[in-house]
Amino acid sequence: MEVNIIEVKKAKRGDAAAFAGLYQQIYADLYRFALYTLKNKNDAEDVVSETVVDAFASIGKLYQAEKFKGWIFRILYNKCKDKLREYTKKDIELPEDYREIPAEEKIEDGVVMRTLFFELSEEDRLIISMHLFAGYTSKEIAKLLGINENTVRSKESRALKKLARMIELES
Repeated sequence: MEVNIIEVKKAKRGDAAAFAGLYQQIYADLYRFALYTLKNKNDAEDVVSETVVDAFASIGKLYQAEKFKGWIFRILYNKCKDKLREYTKKDIELPEDYREIPAEEKIEDGVVMRTLFFELSEEDRLIISMHLFAGYTSKEIAKLLGINENTVRSKESRALKKLARMIELES
């Protein structure tokens, strides 16, 4: 779903109601992305809330209203990345529903996978996350990030191949 550019421009001028309307339009996408990335309802809600607060505070820095959705997803992505880093710390206990990963995806394997995933470039991680975790098509990702659709597909393909090689070396 496209966000209303007029509402983005109003929000940039400090209109809280316009920003609230934008939030309502994209909340489900933000939450789904966070939930698939973190696999924890509470943490997903938290990072979405933090994202919205940060986005509202800095929306004046958004240069192109058309890129609002990609911009807010980048903020969310960084919040998720920070939360995943917390999960890998040994002194932090993993949240209860995070442990409910199917047996074939043991936590240890998940931590290794996440560690390797974060060795990819930020753009590659964002493209993969938006496609695999949030369900966006290459065309939608291209539009959100303001890059060519073919570039999205080639970057994703190269990143997945690189990730597969890293996993192979790790095994």
